[in-house]
Amino acid sequence: MALAKGESSWATDETRIFRKMVRQFIERELAPNHDRWAEQGHADAAAWTKAGTVGLLLPDVPEEYGGGGGTFAHEAVVVEELACAGMHIGFNIQSIVAHYILACGSEEQRRRWLPQMARGELIGAIGMTEPDSGSDLQAIKTRARREGDHYMIDGSKTFISNGSNAGLVCLAVRTDPDAVGPKALSLLVLETKNLAGYRVGRSLEKIGRHAQNTCEMFFDGVRVPVGNLLGPGEGRGLFQMMDQLRYERLSIGLSAVAAAERAVEITTRYVKERKAFGKPLLDLQNTRFKLAECKTEARIGRVFVDNCIQQFIAGRLDAVTAAMAKYWLTDTQFRIIDECVQLHGGYGYMQEYEIARMWADSRVQRIYAGSNEIMKEVVGRSL
Repeated sequence: MALAKGESSWATDETRIFRKMVRQFIERELAPNHDRWAEQGHADAAAWTKAGTVGLLLPDVPEEYGGGGGTFAHEAVVVEELACAGMHIGFNIQSIVAHYILACGSEEQRRRWLPQMARGELIGAIGMTEPDSGSDLQAIKTRARREGDHYMIDGSKTFISNGSNAGLVCLAVRTDPDAVGPKALSLLVLETKNLAGYRVGRSLEKIGRHAQNTCEMFFDGVRVPVGNLLGPGEGRGLFQMMDQLRYERLSIGLSAVAAAERAVEITTRYVKERKAFGKPLLDLQNTRFKLAECKTEARIGRVFVDNCIQQFIAGRLDAVTAAMAKYWLTDTQFRIIDECVQLHGGYGYMQEYEIARMWADSRVQRIYAGSNEIMKEVVGRSL
């Protein structure tokens, strides 16, 4: 089937139909409530279950585990449509957590947790970052000490997206305090309902993404069954994280491209309508040149990320290329959106304008899932 003009190389008839449904759902169920969710700091629980009903939450998880049975192309559609609409409410975290379970979990774990996540009944979060360790995962201090058939967990996490409403937390812990290097860490899955010793701290006030809650977590003698360990044994956590971060970093890179394209679109429309010195802003050479630069960079980013998606679907996307995508595309996203704010003039600084919200929402992209400085280290070590 021939691709429509400007359409991604991975698009199919199936993803086109899926995109139409996703877009309609966002317009009908999410967009009208977003301002209210931003004020309260999180989306309503009903938004999650409705999204689950129409298949937005785990579109690339096999049907046998409750997912949509698609490929990453279906997840890409959701990521793009949410980014274009400025809907940052944590659905992407759901897919990321699910893929840790899908890739590293046992058959029993997959069947226990994934169907509930697909339905939106169980909201997932990832517990990696700590007050004293961010991109340096080997510095994690949260301890899980084995006592019989349980682990006893003590420590804390911060900057946890979906933290306040998470029913399932994929937690990075230190299971061997004496080990040096990557074998000290493991991943444990916590079911948070009525979990003694587990406490969610304050919701952190961010400069953007106000509808997606971000919290601290505290663990004081939390008992978790040994059966909740991901993988066949301890000491595999860092390797599991490094492998699955490709999925997360590609998703972030894709959302960056989609947001950049949206910024160019709305700014082009604005400069055609806004007048200065008696004529539209687009008639000024500086405006045309700046937008030409932005559109060109967004197009280059689109070609790159589409290739990454094809490589990922084929099982060939390596960690270095995923790091390249995450760092370069998010840097480019922020540069384009910042230029678009400038072209909006004073209105670009007003919260009521979409471009201002996009600017605030975009800044964190260069920080989480490994800061862009760490991404350059990953690329640099491959030279």
